Amino acid sequence: MGAKRFSVTTQPDTAPRPMRGPFSRWPRTADAALAGLVLLGDVFSGSFESPDTAEGFSVGLAADFPIAAYFLLVVGSAVVYWRRSRPLAVLGATLTMVVVWSLVGFPGEPGLGVLVALYAVGRYVDDDRYSYTGVGVGLGSMSISLADGGESAPGIGVGLLLVFLPWYVGRRIRIRGEYLQLLKDRAAYLEKEQAAEAQRAVTEERARIARELHDVVAHRVSLMTVQAGAAKTVAADDPASALQAMEAVEQAGRQALGELRHLLGVIRPDTAGNGLGPQPGLADLPRLVDQLTQAGLDVALTIDGVPTDVPSRVDLSSYRIVQEALTNVLKHAGPDAEVEVHVLGVSGGIAIEVLDTGSGGTILPGSGQGLVGMRERATLLGGTLEAGPRPGGGYLVKTHLPTVLVEP
Repeated sequence: MGAKRFSVTTQPDTAPRPMRGPFSRWPRTADAALAGLVLLGDVFSGSFESPDTAEGFSVGLAADFPIAAYFLLVVGSAVVYWRRSRPLAVLGATLTMVVVWSLVGFPGEPGLGVLVALYAVGRYVDDDRYSYTGVGVGLGSMSISLADGGESAPGIGVGLLLVFLPWYVGRRIRIRGEYLQLLKDRAAYLEKEQAAEAQRAVTEERARIARELHDVVAHRVSLMTVQAGAAKTVAADDPASALQAMEAVEQAGRQALGELRHLLGVIRPDTAGNGLGPQPGLADLPRLVDQLTQAGLDVALTIDGVPTDVPSRVDLSSYRIVQEALTNVLKHAGPDAEVEVHVLGVSGGIAIEVLDTGSGGTILPGSGQGLVGMRERATLLGGTLEAGPRPGGGYLVKTHLPTVLVEP
């Protein structure tokens, strides 16, 4: 017999996946290709003025540049390869290349590497302070360069916008990526919590079923064992009494099977349950006492002031606690034990006392789980349970169960 099974059906992932570009699929190869494009862009951008023309500009031929100019262009473009891992260093290297280019007086302004580096600073720098510092240095350098070149205010504004825009785009992409990652982490956390909650539900259900099985089997089997032993004792001298005891064994067995069928019906709700009876409650205590009386146990039952609208969980737990306490008396109290069961309605709950005058001589072996199960039932309902030997002899089980339950 097992617990209710909880399963999670995973639907196939049919959602369209975002397309991955070359920069995501082959980042190193793409960065190397980007560095080559930056080099070509700086060489053939059309911004290199001929040294012998004072107005306008013309495209400089590759052969017209000195070796040092090519060296600066290669270095300033090659560092773009490390834009992901060292964005601030790449920005510093490209800015240095542009400054040296201007100081030496080479024609043109090869600044494409600076724009790529600014995007990398916005995209890949974790610390906002360093990212803001990087774009600030870029804006400051552009302002000084444009001012020294005699650019007008609109020209300076356009230049600063060209410097700021790549950094801003990179920063927005980074923020969006962090937000999406946060959503993924939250979804993974919620999924993990859902799985943990399902596991807790399975564990609680197994514990509940274990309690029910223990209460049903332990009580009925103990009763059947005592009756069978009594029948064996008197079979030779009093066949009529032995037959009566065996009939009680049969009745207890049938009742145990009925309760087990009910428990199986709760576990398997998809099966037909028209023949299942209700769970036992306080109203069934007189019948329980009659069964134990037939087994030779002297039981006196008192029920007073118990409300009629007791919650079903309290009703069932009250019955099970009394049943388990009487089963323990039947097992361990010894012969000629007298038992008193008091079920009283008190303010806000039900008080139950089961006390016996037994000698404590063990008749049948026990699992040791009966008292644990009773205390667990009471605790789950927000009640209390005390059990122990009585000063004058015997044993006392005392519990209080609330009739107003507070849902967690």
